[in-house]
Amino acid sequence: MFQVEQLNQQALEICRDVQANAQRLDVNTVTTEQGATILDFGTNRLGTLAAGIELSRICLSGMADVSIIPGLQRDLPLPMLQVTTDFPMEACMASQYAGWPFSTEKYFSMCSGPARLKRGREEVLKQYELTTTQPAAVGIFESKELPDESDLQEFADECSCKISDVTVCVARTSSLPGSMQVVSRSIETAMHKLFELDFDLTKVQRAIGFAPIPPTGTDDYVSMGWTNDSILFGAEVVLWIDYFETLDLVMDKLPSRSSKAFGRPFIEVFEEYDRDFYKVDKMLFSPAKVTAICTATGRIATAGRLRPDLLSKSFGILSFEDEPDDRMERGI
Repeated sequence: MFQVEQLNQQALEICRDVQANAQRLDVNTVTTEQGATILDFGTNRLGTLAAGIELSRICLSGMADVSIIPGLQRDLPLPMLQVTTDFPMEACMASQYAGWPFSTEKYFSMCSGPARLKRGREEVLKQYELTTTQPAAVGIFESKELPDESDLQEFADECSCKISDVTVCVARTSSLPGSMQVVSRSIETAMHKLFELDFDLTKVQRAIGFAPIPPTGTDDYVSMGWTNDSILFGAEVVLWIDYFETLDLVMDKLPSRSSKAFGRPFIEVFEEYDRDFYKVDKMLFSPAKVTAICTATGRIATAGRLRPDLLSKSFGILSFEDEPDDRMERGI
């Protein structure tokens, strides 16, 4: 396994590259009085596609390649975000997973990124002994507001580091960077689903994932629903695994369709569970389709299928390829 000790430093180096290209990427830098660094990727604006790729790479601590590719799904005219990694444990569970609900008296955001390693309180980090003593702490907040100095001091205290060692990246969900960093979690959702199913994550050797980039708007709540639907209905993941015996027991449970909540736009499901992520069925948060390849035997297993029809319903896509009479019947 790659040394997780290096992850915060690698994420920090990407942050520094972003700062060096801030104007092109449309990223604003704020340095607090005590030396913490805030990179604003899009709290009050659309943001850029290029910044979305960089923010996704920071979330993954540079342990995965992220790129925009043409849409692969018939009847879904949207580009896809592709994530490829030879280090799925480090990229996804040690870095990208948003497992820290960071909260102060006046600020809240789910935190992802390798700073979580310094806090080390999540079950997955404990089980796989994912930790670091590096001074740097890099976190990613999904929010329309920037944290202030007191918030960052609490963040530093949780990470057992100096506030001057803290770098946080912030983007609202309805920005391009904010929505893209969520959609880049195609592999991570498959990995976390395997964790919930008690599969040994060290057996996952390589991975590639795709998910459509959803539309953006001015409403973060609606965008939150769209980004989740991109994963639940439109994400496809391929995993290279060296141990199939126990995978056979959970393969059919890997796709999102295994949840009783599957089939409706996520925002409807979220409302039903009082807007509380922790109440939603854990089996829902996973890609629409998962394929596993056994590296020892070459055997291939697949489960689930893509549902562009459900994504089109969620996004409200209007197709002008229909004949005029068909459009009239659909109310277009």
